[in-house]
Amino acid sequence: MSSIELLITVLENLDVQHQQMLEIAKSKKNAIIGNDIDTLVKLMNQETKGLKQIELLEAKRAEIAQQYLHERGIKSQLNLNITELIRLVFDVEDKKRLQSVQKQLSDTLHSLKQANDLNQKLIEQALSFIDYSLNLLVDTPYQEVTYQNPLTDGTGGKSQSGYFDSKA
Repeated sequence: MSSIELLITVLENLDVQHQQMLEIAKSKKNAIIGNDIDTLVKLMNQETKGLKQIELLEAKRAEIAQQYLHERGIKSQLNLNITELIRLVFDVEDKKRLQSVQKQLSDTLHSLKQANDLNQKLIEQALSFIDYSLNLLVDTPYQEVTYQNPLTDGTGGKSQSGYFDSKA
């Protein structure tokens, strides 16, 4: 098997791994919306395993790219991306196959980024809601930044604490 065929195989495997990460991201969205923490933890563990696989495949991709360069007599230690490598491929069939797998991987990565951005926004909204809810329960509406004597605070000694007294 030539180094280009190996490279295409590795890129296809990278795409499969990223598609699995996309499925995990979609499941995470449902877990976040449903407030299912146990499922979210399991999905994050699966995501960690997937990231390790992606790192291994990416290292293999770089190794095969270097092997291809050496086969062509190019003495470079640069870590070329797929687009730069495609410019160095002169066989029309190989170039088309590389461009095809590059486009597929790029589309998958774009979808994964969108799903992760949505999950991040959902988590931020959930955290904002929790912060708001806690502030309603704990904070006082007229809480001052500076110290005031509780007996002379203008309320006749009555405390203006929220529903939950955090000092207790």
